[in-house]
Amino acid sequence: MSTDKKLAWHKALDVDELPEGRVKSVACGLRTVCMTRVGDKIGALDNKCPHQGGPLGEGSIENGLLRCPWHGWDYDPLTGKAPGFDDGVEAYAVEEREDGVYVAIEEEVEHVRTVTDVMAETLVNWNVRSVFGMVGHSNLGLADALRRREAAGDLRYIGIRHEGAASFAASAYGKLTGRPAACLAIAGPGATNLLTGLWDAHVDRAPVIALTGQVDTQVLGPGAFQEVDLGAAFGKVAAWSQPVLHGSKHAELVNLACKTAILERGVSHLIFPDEVQTLPAAEGAEASGPDGRVASRAILPPTEVTAQAVELLRKAKRPVIIVGHGARFDMEAVLSLAERLSAPIVTTFKGKGLVSDSHPLGCGVLGRSGTPIASWFMNEADLLLVLGASFSNHTGITSKLPTIQVDYDAMTLGKFHAVDVPIWGEIASTVAILRSELEDGCEASDQRAEVAKRWKIWRAEKRSRMADDLGRGVNSAAVFDALTRAVPEDAIIAVDVGNNAYSFGRYFECSRQSVLMSGYLGSIGFSLPAAMGAWAATQEEDPRFRGRAVLSVSGDGGFGQYMAELTTTVKYGMNITHVLLNNSELGKISKEQRGGNWDVWQTEMHNPDFSKFAELCGAQGIRVTKTSELDAALAKALAHDGPSLVEIVTDVELI
Repeated sequence: MSTDKKLAWHKALDVDELPEGRVKSVACGLRTVCMTRVGDKIGALDNKCPHQGGPLGEGSIENGLLRCPWHGWDYDPLTGKAPGFDDGVEAYAVEEREDGVYVAIEEEVEHVRTVTDVMAETLVNWNVRSVFGMVGHSNLGLADALRRREAAGDLRYIGIRHEGAASFAASAYGKLTGRPAACLAIAGPGATNLLTGLWDAHVDRAPVIALTGQVDTQVLGPGAFQEVDLGAAFGKVAAWSQPVLHGSKHAELVNLACKTAILERGVSHLIFPDEVQTLPAAEGAEASGPDGRVASRAILPPTEVTAQAVELLRKAKRPVIIVGHGARFDMEAVLSLAERLSAPIVTTFKGKGLVSDSHPLGCGVLGRSGTPIASWFMNEADLLLVLGASFSNHTGITSKLPTIQVDYDAMTLGKFHAVDVPIWGEIASTVAILRSELEDGCEASDQRAEVAKRWKIWRAEKRSRMADDLGRGVNSAAVFDALTRAVPEDAIIAVDVGNNAYSFGRYFECSRQSVLMSGYLGSIGFSLPAAMGAWAATQEEDPRFRGRAVLSVSGDGGFGQYMAELTTTVKYGMNITHVLLNNSELGKISKEQRGGNWDVWQTEMHNPDFSKFAELCGAQGIRVTKTSELDAALAKALAHDGPSLVEIVTDVELI
């Protein structure tokens, strides 16, 4: 050991802790030491074998020599020398004191700034504030750079149980805020586990930054342990995917990743070979950021196109506005235009909650998950103005009526059938132009009274359904009526797929809640990880989300996908209320089997008592078997300071 370095003494063992002939790995500061006892002598060696990196503290003493557990190389357990060879491992000074065994380790040198430090700082400058992921052997250098940013208070890192939950959480965060979060995984299976959540972000146009480890560049290609061609694996899901190499412009790579995720509203992917992560940053290397990189996105359409739209709107007697998820940040302008036209507003399922169901022109959700109010007004319309919607077959926007479509994505315009006036432009700016041009009058009739009448009819129907009872559990109309009463009006609600989602769209009445769902991908298991992403947003300084309540709504099938993440919510003290509709069946699939004249097969579920499972995880668990118990259970769960789960035993037939 060199003598010109300052030493720090660390207690490694208690007196008589290590038996004769045994070895043990011990943490001394940031260094891991292999402690050995041979006879009455104690040795302390560097724990890392210099050949393959094997952990010597997991080896054994054989014939007086320490044997590496990975490849059988022998070392003197006290000096670290390899008998008969000129190599070995470093040995540290040892002192046996009254209170234990101490080891002298060189004091830690000041951290040398790395290329991943520069990249993590650049992510922060782009306002990336939340990272979800799993730390592992091929991302440790990058993880340490993220740890430093968290220690500085620049971001929050949430360690999950499955990488799929990390990507779903990041996707939901992007859908809610319009800003990217990041998800972190190792090479190989960790990276591929991200793909489902990243596809959810891709098809629903949510910005996400995926950060994946990779094997060393020197072994890349032949098929090393956990090597996957990540560029190819992410090729269809990522709008931008690049490896981080020795000679890369590291801050610029992050600039391009963040800019692409934000402007393309999709996934950017950075691949970090293991050895690149700890390369020292170039002298004077600076983090970068968005200044001068992103232009205003308030794209105005050509005047001749808006003139065509204004002409149709001016003459329409019964125009209806259909709002999709793409208009979620533009609703102030949309509502102003709707009020000028006295036009009913219906939403796609992904757009649920963008207009309050108590608004005089709000008509709820259109399509398979919707209300008869919305479909009635579409059928009675003479003109449709479609804003930020994709014309999914699940929504069922008719192609038989004159249609004006506005979207920021030119490829979405007229995607499934021709529309009368396709308008490429940013929605708020375009709608403001239409509103201004209609100031001097239009022929639209005031449909508010009809909206109120249709709501009265539908609410009466819902009340009649709430009384249904077949003796096999609570019916869905009653569940979501109780939720409508209980949920704070500004809550964020993540909804899974299945019958629970259809019933939520149909029965739950929104006021100012934000609703998150796996839209085009329709992935089961979305809601709990999505709620984690939403919760992260509520912990940041953005006043749009700060302090808002967060709920997750799922069926038993959906919850089972990521139920281990309930422990994650406990670990981080996430104030999330999960409402679980348990009908012991994949009810939506059973319904489809019956509808297709198939036998109902393999859709039954073997479930635990989920409320007790929640308690085992450290969360609050409540079980509901009767309609009369709903209000008290939901109130208790929402009042709980921390994660809670309300398991409601429901009837699979009463949806």
